[in-house]
Amino acid sequence: MFARKILCLTASVFMLAAAPALAETQLKLATDSGAKGSPSGDALDRWAELIEEGTDGEVQVDVFYQNELGSQAEVFDLFVAGDIDMMINWPITAYDERLGVLFTPYMVTSWEEAFEAYKPGGWVNDMLVGIYDDLGLKFFGPWPEGFNGIASANKYAMSEEEASDLKIRVPAMFPMAESVQALGYQTATIDWSEVFTAIQTGVVDGDGANIIYWDYEYFRDVLDYYNQTKMQFVTGVIAMNTGAWEDLSEEHQQVVQNAALTVMEEAFDQAQERDQYYIEQAKAAGMEYIEPSDEQLAEMAKKVREAVWPLMEERIGSEIMDTIRANAGEL
Repeated sequence: MFARKILCLTASVFMLAAAPALAETQLKLATDSGAKGSPSGDALDRWAELIEEGTDGEVQVDVFYQNELGSQAEVFDLFVAGDIDMMINWPITAYDERLGVLFTPYMVTSWEEAFEAYKPGGWVNDMLVGIYDDLGLKFFGPWPEGFNGIASANKYAMSEEEASDLKIRVPAMFPMAESVQALGYQTATIDWSEVFTAIQTGVVDGDGANIIYWDYEYFRDVLDYYNQTKMQFVTGVIAMNTGAWEDLSEEHQQVVQNAALTVMEEAFDQAQERDQYYIEQAKAAGMEYIEPSDEQLAEMAKKVREAVWPLMEERIGSEIMDTIRANAGEL
């Protein structure tokens, strides 16, 4: 019996020695938009995987997908409060209207312009680093998706007169509503989790914030048209709560940041191809894809800039708007 106890003790010691070391740090990573298996959900998994591999398991990451921790606003509350450590999200502007920089209409007009503006050292990136710092958040970079459009049921609009008959859902992000209204549409601010029901029941006629992936993947049963207005270059944000960042060792900080930049670079490589793929998927599913001409886009951009950019200057300041005007894409 004594010999058996010695053998059991020896086996237990061996198993403990062979097991991976317990994580020194546990981080919560979340998103407000994207289920597991979606592109943004995959990006969460990728960031978590790179962190755990780069720290040899000393940092473990718990991943929470869309709606698992609350609504878009609730999850951002948790992030700012430090109850969530890292996010890839689409931030609401209630905390700081300067976040409206992310949703400036017709700020960039091509993928090439977007990459130069948002990459580390780019002019939009530099602005966002300072804004996020003021919120107690560390901005790593964008998680780009592409240019958005207005998706609708039953009919679509190519003029202000036609648009006036359509009520379009927008998120609670300044200046999303103002941008869509500048083209003549009525708008309604509705949380992401309620959009399908709102379209299905006729509360709104469509969605005016997203790239075609979201409208195809989530609402294709209730939408008929996608008008590629290219109003905003839609991007999530890869960021971390500053308190959580400062709690990490310098070595672990470097791993987390490098992993974030890898996720960003991969997104830029994949986003344009993925966007085209979902355009084709939407067409195959019966959604009519409308692509305005360059002349029509320039006319829309001019109208929206004239209406919205002065409003932005009042609310986010002339310094930021001067930077946008000096660097924005030409029409």
